[in-house]
Amino acid sequence: MKNTVQKGAEAENLAVSYLKRIGYQIVETNVRERFSEIDIVCLRDGVYRFVEVKSGDGFEPSYNYTPAKQKKLLKGVNLYLLKHKITSPFCLDLLVIRSGEFELYENVTF
Repeated sequence: MKNTVQKGAEAENLAVSYLKRIGYQIVETNVRERFSEIDIVCLRDGVYRFVEVKSGDGFEPSYNYTPAKQKKLLKGVNLYLLKHKITSPFCLDLLVIRSGEFELYENVTF
């Protein structure tokens, strides 16, 4: 049986393949910043997209994307933008994988 780290890594690999298929350019994966981990950093149409991946079966994975999670993620994104001197537009996206199906929610800030 896979542990949560293995399941997460597998989901993120599937997510990268999916995002490439739909035209996203992958910049980095598993970026650790002081406050959080950014699952996938990518570009599409000149916009930096920070993608949080949630997956699972038997429950709704998107419920794990909470306001507290978003707050931590935004702190990490802001550090990433400063560190890399990025001034172009950006947004947070949520990619949900359930039972092998992908659902991408764009610009998911509350």
